Amino acid sequence: MKKVAIVMGSDSDLPVVERAAGTLEEYGVPFEVHVFSAHRTPDQARAFARGARENGFGVLIAAAGMAAHLAGALAANTTLPVVGIPLKSKALDGVDALLSTVQMPSGIPVATVGIDGAVNAALLAVEILALSDEALAARLDAARAAGTEKVLAKNAAIEARFNGSR
Repeated sequence: MKKVAIVMGSDSDLPVVERAAGTLEEYGVPFEVHVFSAHRTPDQARAFARGARENGFGVLIAAAGMAAHLAGALAANTTLPVVGIPLKSKALDGVDALLSTVQMPSGIPVATVGIDGAVNAALLAVEILALSDEALAARLDAARAAGTEKVLAKNAAIEARFNGSR
């Protein structure tokens, strides 16, 4: 199975990134976590992205806030799928990062999840890897079925409480 790289622009992003790591662990997907800044370590970020395919990665997840150029910087240097996680900031609540991550020029796509959407970023990476891994696809199907059952159980409890005979 290919690995997933989780790259954050700063170690202050770790609380959000840990949710992506935990989700990948739940699915048994191997991953690595790195800190590379699009602005402070551009050469290292570029080298990492350029070598990612040869180093066994199948998807890159990039978490960054404010200007949030990390996902785009990585995507500019690889043809692997890149999933951007825009991070919430104090100034604009992450809207700046969301717009920066989602507004990529033609030819350099970045899949973008919601602000602080680390779990969805990891799940999207799992779905991408599951295209060529039936066992992983089956785990995703089982998780979806469990989610359905959980909601239906909650619905039954609410219906029993409010829709019974009055």
